[in-house]
Amino acid sequence: MKNAVKMNVLLSLAVLGAGMVVAGCKSAPPLSQTDALAMIQAKYDATPAVGANITVNNDGMVQGATAKYWNRTTIYPNKYWADFTLTPDGKKVIKQVSGGDLIKWRPDSPTDKNYSIVLVTVAANHLKAKDIKDVQTVGSSSATVTFTEAVDLTGVPDQLVAIAHNPGNQLSISRTADFVLDNGAWKLQSIE
Repeated sequence: MKNAVKMNVLLSLAVLGAGMVVAGCKSAPPLSQTDALAMIQAKYDATPAVGANITVNNDGMVQGATAKYWNRTTIYPNKYWADFTLTPDGKKVIKQVSGGDLIKWRPDSPTDKNYSIVLVTVAANHLKAKDIKDVQTVGSSSATVTFTEAVDLTGVPDQLVAIAHNPGNQLSISRTADFVLDNGAWKLQSIE
């Protein structure tokens, strides 16, 4: 009988000890899509706002001239090279990467559909994170998530937004964010 009581006491202590061990182990808090998106957007918002690069192809040059963002000032003897000058209205919404107000249009031939220039919007915005996918846990202390990084065209006139939607422009891209568990809290480590 004494052995049976000792066995019950030992068994009870073992169960109690195992329960305390399980209760004492803290698992990583879950990383929700909402929290991941908030951390990514906070990172973007902490960087300086910049203008959006807009690739302007032949159709965009016509659209910009129609919108009165630039005027043709010189046409060359080959009939497909031209110089355009930004108008006062154009200078309010767009600028050249290299500065100045003279756009030098120099395609390789009259039928060159690949020639383009890059202009930058005067309106400066932060990148936007959206369309976040499921959080993938990697081990016990890291996680990754795929999302869409998008250019924000807030404050850009409709005519310029239309040019930005022409072929050759990339207004969004898929990215992966890496998170690590640091002192019990998730932190954004990098965006690739």
